Amino acid sequence: MTQKVAVLGTGKIGEALLSGMIRGGWAPTDLMVTARRPERADQLRTRYGVTPVTNAEAAKSADTLILTVKPQDMGALLTELAPHVPADRLVISGAAGIPTAFFEERLPAATPVVRVMTNTPALVDEAMSVISAGTHATAAHLTRAEEIFATVGKTLRVPESQQDAATALSGSGPAYFYFLVEAMTDAGILLGLPRDKAHDLIVQAAIGAATMLRDSGEHPVTLRENVTSPAGTTINAIRELENHGVRAALIAALEAARDRSRELASGNG
Repeated sequence: MTQKVAVLGTGKIGEALLSGMIRGGWAPTDLMVTARRPERADQLRTRYGVTPVTNAEAAKSADTLILTVKPQDMGALLTELAPHVPADRLVISGAAGIPTAFFEERLPAATPVVRVMTNTPALVDEAMSVISAGTHATAAHLTRAEEIFATVGKTLRVPESQQDAATALSGSGPAYFYFLVEAMTDAGILLGLPRDKAHDLIVQAAIGAATMLRDSGEHPVTLRENVTSPAGTTINAIRELENHGVRAALIAALEAARDRSRELASGNG
């Protein structure tokens, strides 16, 4: 890899990207990082052999800038970067809810911007990263973003108009599964199982179900029906889930997450 990449505001997701890129073939000497605390920058240098720089130095030297700061800090970062970003720099945003227009208004004219919504399974190389092009981003820019984020999982291109829905479904998605596992573990305890055994049973069921969804090619309805025998235990459980409106609650929850993403995009934080 000859492209120089800088990760700005290197937290957990930024560090996961660094680790993934190095495993994917990037040389540590081609990777730069910025961090708010000097001790954090030193930690990343020691751990990965990457080069800590200032935000201005990153803008001047890197071919691709990946901005992983918190959404509320993005405006200040762009103000700092703008005087130093040449027109040919690719800027990749990992900030939830902030549209590419926000960056294009604050950076030099015609700066290519790509918006990426990834999720925390990037920490275990099982992310889903949803990628959208800004006004000036080309197919080559999208491909470069895919090459970076594919090192920590899968990627999917969508129009930016679908990013809020993708954030609700995928960006926040892992939390919904953790919530279900927590509830099912509590149910296991209620039914008489020790917490550790209930946890292990549910986690392995989740891993097995997810693997079948990914690898079998079957529709989830078919997979569910394969478990659901007439007058059996599963159909009784499904009836109670339907009686309690679980399907409707999930739809409403995702709509609420989508709406919150739109609020963040409009500046109503």
